[in-house]
Amino acid sequence: MPGAVVLTAAGGGAGSERLCRTRRRHVWLGAVPFRRCFRLSLSRRFLRVLGGDGDMSDLGDWFRSIPLITRYWFAGSIAVPLIGKLGLVSPVYLFLWPDAFINRFQIWRPITATFFFPVGPGTGFLYLVNLYFLYQYSSRLETGAFDGRPADYMFMLLFNWICIVITGLAMDMQLLMIPLIMSVLYVWAQLNRDMIVSFWFGTRFKACYLPWVILGFNYIIGGSVINELIGNLVGHLYFFLMFKYPMDLGGRNFLSTPQFLYRWLPNRRGGVSGFGIPPASMRRAAEDQQGGGRHNWGQGFRLGDQ
Repeated sequence: MPGAVVLTAAGGGAGSERLCRTRRRHVWLGAVPFRRCFRLSLSRRFLRVLGGDGDMSDLGDWFRSIPLITRYWFAGSIAVPLIGKLGLVSPVYLFLWPDAFINRFQIWRPITATFFFPVGPGTGFLYLVNLYFLYQYSSRLETGAFDGRPADYMFMLLFNWICIVITGLAMDMQLLMIPLIMSVLYVWAQLNRDMIVSFWFGTRFKACYLPWVILGFNYIIGGSVINELIGNLVGHLYFFLMFKYPMDLGGRNFLSTPQFLYRWLPNRRGGVSGFGIPPASMRRAAEDQQGGGRHNWGQGFRLGDQ
């Protein structure tokens, strides 16, 4: 199973917290303490994201505050695994199986495979980590580079999803959740490439390296990286065709948002946008470069902080 190293359920308790504090500077002393610290740190961050003290009204307010498209994606990524876990629908019907999709005409499989994840004692933590990435980076893209342009953001998701489905059918991949999330994270990282981010254990680097750091981190601690690699490559394909090739290399625009998406999801605040028009952050950077200066992206942030 991809990412097997982080599939163990998170430990807890004061002893684990003390272990994390004492071993933080010596993460290579042993695989088990290192993984326990890693799981505990990410679990605390995810719980902070999911509503503070756990009050249901606060949780409801938090959920309604999520940007529209990210909200439905996030909700589907919880609902579909829950349906499979409760046995309301057999998980057998939720995976992407090429034979069933092509020969038995089970056309729902690419959709359910995008939302489904086999949550269990050995996979729960990996599932939470990817929900965390989904919430953080999809929200930041939807309210940042794609702010007021839901149709353009939906088109990006559809383009990435179609590429991942084709790759999944060709490579006999059964789950598509992680590649799609990583493709979104990759696009965010490229659009904010000069921002300084902090990774675990205090490492700091530019955001453009974040997808590859995550991939390398999973490889180092023993997990499969095929899902992350496919997500990064699909994200790069979208970024290259949408921004890099037409704007930096002077090429033609190969991608454009279909008009029916604009009818369903009209631009907000009277904005006019289409693909080939760079996000505000990229326009500012280009203007600064033309003026001989360098754009100041502001202070860095720690992953998980708002």
